[in-house]
Amino acid sequence: MLLGEYELRIDHKGRVAIPARLREAFRGGLVLSRGFDKCLNVYTMAEWGKVADKLTSLPLTQRNPRRIARFTFSGAFSLDLDRQGRVVLPSSLRQYAEINDEVVIVGSYSHLQIWSKELWAAEKKFMAEHAMEIAEAVEM
Repeated sequence: MLLGEYELRIDHKGRVAIPARLREAFRGGLVLSRGFDKCLNVYTMAEWGKVADKLTSLPLTQRNPRRIARFTFSGAFSLDLDRQGRVVLPSSLRQYAEINDEVVIVGSYSHLQIWSKELWAAEKKFMAEHAMEIAEAVEM
């Protein structure tokens, strides 16, 4: 389970440290990709396999499934943690997610999300203000 919220800084080489308590899950490598909400998704290799299987099983004869697959795979990078538990955030992904020097890493159970500090604050505020409406609209 990947849980929690962690504020971190990006170093001058574009690296961010994965929080120590979460690193073990990524020792075998990770896939970093664009998320739909202007954030980055961080998957274990096993979880990425599940995502890729779902995407490749969509009907490629339809435009939206092709676009979702294109959006996801073209912005995905297979990476490894360095000895200090850091991962390089490619510049194209930093630009997409509007990441500068401060980020928030958010646990999303099966994967992590990396948000710019500013965009996470806005998302968190929105969720707090609309939690009841969001909950009522979600079928569980």
